[in-house]
Amino acid sequence: MNDALPESHRELQRTLRGFCEQNVRSKAREWDRDERFPIEVVRELGQLGVLGILAEEKYGGSQMGELALAVAIEEIGRYDGGLGLSVAAHNGLGSTHLRVFGNEEQKRRYLPKLATGEWLGAWALTEPDAGSDAAGLKTKAVRRGDGWVLNGAKRFITQGTVAEVYVVLASTDPARKQKGLTAFIVEKGTKGFSQETIHGKMGMRSSDTAELILEEVELPDSQRLGEVNQGFVNAMSVLDGGRITIAALAVGLLRGALEESQRYARERHAFGQPIGQFQAIGFMLADMATELHAARLMVHHAARLCDEGKPFGREAAMAKLFASEAATRAANKAIEIHGGCGYTREFPVERYLRDAKLCEIGEGTSEIQRLVISRELLRK
Repeated sequence: MNDALPESHRELQRTLRGFCEQNVRSKAREWDRDERFPIEVVRELGQLGVLGILAEEKYGGSQMGELALAVAIEEIGRYDGGLGLSVAAHNGLGSTHLRVFGNEEQKRRYLPKLATGEWLGAWALTEPDAGSDAAGLKTKAVRRGDGWVLNGAKRFITQGTVAEVYVVLASTDPARKQKGLTAFIVEKGTKGFSQETIHGKMGMRSSDTAELILEEVELPDSQRLGEVNQGFVNAMSVLDGGRITIAALAVGLLRGALEESQRYARERHAFGQPIGQFQAIGFMLADMATELHAARLMVHHAARLCDEGKPFGREAAMAKLFASEAATRAANKAIEIHGGCGYTREFPVERYLRDAKLCEIGEGTSEIQRLVISRELLRK
């Protein structure tokens, strides 16, 4: 496998690394402490083209592809997981569902604003009683005249209060369970549609997370996204790509844990030498570096398959499974290397641990990834 990045991707990498060193590194702890969504930095990322990496040029995007998006998310996630999650969710979920399954009128209406960051997008599948179990969705969409009426609630929605456009999955044929879901486009400000911020998260605290309430939300049929009762099939396709973005986010967090630990292991002295000279510390760094290399290769491989139009669902699940769990392991090791300092907010490694855990949960838990992989293996 050729793991070399094109020069365009390396330029993107350099640009974002410099941007994050200047605009994110020194502020991430404050955003985490205050649970503040850094809208001004997100807008700047939009101006840099980061929010339209997958969108076609005619809609204002750069159409660089999934590999470029993975590179971008790793760079941002290395400095702040919440900001990386915002970029991942905007590109990989809401915008992608519109980009892939929207009609031309819908694409022209929404994608240019989403690609530039003028509007942020959100994707709403999870509910209070339905996450991995899509068949348990209780949000309903019922025909009324030429349109639809939506009622229900969504939970743990990234960009939940700051988005302007939401892709909402609802049941249009309850008897068919998950095979009876349909996607709809709901704009902020629509009568009966409200959002409430979720506070007190363990990590990813600079990412906006909310509960959505839909009470007699009336939509014309033109706001239906894709065919009736095809929402689940389309959503699973969107999630395949979204898993690559979360895996890339995990790689960023893993890298952050390693780089901060390398720095500390060089600077901190004990028993007359840098602690990195002790074999126990050196071996932890070696394990982290090895898993970082493996995780990045897996992510880039899945992204390349996606860009080439080849099947990539199994590889995306593998990348997310391995990268997310490796990131948690690395963050734990980073705290051990930092000792007591690692248990304080003075150093970022405790935040990396809190952020990394979400990568094992969001966009399909580790158990769901194992289910996807094993089913694919047994199918053959």
